[in-house]
Amino acid sequence: MKNILLLTDFSDNSVNALRYALKLFSGTTCNFIVLHVEVANTFLTDDLMASGNKSIYDSLVKKPKSRLKKIVTDLKALSNHEDYKFEMLIDHDVFIDSINQVVASRAIDLIVMGTNGVTGAKEVIFGSNTINVIRKVACSTLAIPEDFEYASPKEILLPLDLNNSLSSDAFLNLLTFAKKHSKKLHILRIKPNNEVSTEELKDQKHIETYLSSFSYEYHVVNDASMDHVVNSYTQTHSINLIALMVQKESLFERFFTGSSTTAISKKLRAPLLVFHV
Repeated sequence: MKNILLLTDFSDNSVNALRYALKLFSGTTCNFIVLHVEVANTFLTDDLMASGNKSIYDSLVKKPKSRLKKIVTDLKALSNHEDYKFEMLIDHDVFIDSINQVVASRAIDLIVMGTNGVTGAKEVIFGSNTINVIRKVACSTLAIPEDFEYASPKEILLPLDLNNSLSSDAFLNLLTFAKKHSKKLHILRIKPNNEVSTEELKDQKHIETYLSSFSYEYHVVNDASMDHVVNSYTQTHSINLIALMVQKESLFERFFTGSSTTAISKKLRAPLLVFHV
């Protein structure tokens, strides 16, 4: 059984991500833990001060519990033919601390969340909550862009940094996912400054070992930035999902931060699946 953590802030974006997860894992036995985190500094100030004559329970627990129950009821109705179990959790804590506690205590295999967070900033697809989960939670994470309509991830794009290895546990975990859900893997070894990559020299051997029975394309791209390559490739190929193997923060930072942040966030057209090295 897979233990999958679904994060929701009750926004349409987060609910859309939860529905994506139901469709993605159709036919699989899954235990979905649906978590809503009431951020500690918010409820200690705004909610308590505004509660008036309401009890602390009504102010802090009853309303979010009711909203979460409705979401879970809707998810059950959408998947009543599946072998799914659902569990509701509400926590009042620091957002990342709460997620780390659940990941550890429930043996979570994957986190699924929307990408826009609670801010609703239209100009930034990957909100701060999503970025912090990927940076600070050591668990594979699937982030679904706002308003993304479900498409089976038949073709996956994997951009590689200089040091990403095609023999790492992260790659093998991705390959397990791909063999279950996909038909083809597109691998891009990206070297923005035409650097020497010792891992590139091993790629063909690893491909022969692990991809002999799976459809793939492999390309080396020199003298081009990560965001430009990813954006261009997703526009010219039928990519349904982008995967990253994050080695500490190196590839993640290269993918999302700096001058290319806005360009990537506006042009990213597919869900992002992150595996930690």
